[in-house]
Amino acid sequence: MSLRVALLLCFATLLVGCVSTGNVDPMSTSKGREEARQAYVQLGLGYLQQGQMERAKAPLKKALELNGSDADANAALALVFQAEMEPELANQYYEKALSARSKDARILNNYGSFLYQQKRYKEAYERFEQAADDNLYAERARVFENLGMTALMLGDRVTAREHFDKALRLDRQQPRALLEMAELSFEDRHYVPARDYYDRFSQLSEQNARSLLLGTRLAKVYDDRNKAASYGLLLKRLYPGTPEYQQYLSEQ
Repeated sequence: MSLRVALLLCFATLLVGCVSTGNVDPMSTSKGREEARQAYVQLGLGYLQQGQMERAKAPLKKALELNGSDADANAALALVFQAEMEPELANQYYEKALSARSKDARILNNYGSFLYQQKRYKEAYERFEQAADDNLYAERARVFENLGMTALMLGDRVTAREHFDKALRLDRQQPRALLEMAELSFEDRHYVPARDYYDRFSQLSEQNARSLLLGTRLAKVYDDRNKAASYGLLLKRLYPGTPEYQQYLSEQ
């Protein structure tokens, strides 16, 4: 158990189980119950961040016993059930969270990601659009990145490009958006911007099978045989059983 989780557990226990010097039960006051609810939610989130899904449920349940409509506790439980591959329960708790706080960009973005994971792309796109409406949301660049990915799954390359461009205007250091822009530019035979996006991606992120395949293709366009061979060897060594490696072999 981390120090943060231990401290939160201690705080929650003190709020619920202790009596103040004035013999007043803190749970008898609205302030005390609110502080306890917040402590339980934070404790649950602490376990969630550590990947301890089962342990996260108990404090989140206690938070909901204090306030069944609490958006934070419901949203956290949605993440727990999403991680446990319980889509019906995850969906139920996401909807409860949004019933309490319908314009919360963080919850909308998380729910959109869940819907994307479930291949419910039209619904996911709507949630991401709602999240993007919050101009002050700190993770807005990722929301537009998510919009771009969803637009691709819906077969709309033009809109996807617009969303990725917006994401990069908000935050230039978005590896996934950079790779997608590199791929789209390459497919459109715009090789100069494709190489620029790809180089920026490579500076920010480790290579994966898809990026290595694109790297071999760009290297061939620019007649860089050494780089093409290097990317090909990495594909063979790191991702030998992938469709990308099979595609690479077919292009030789």
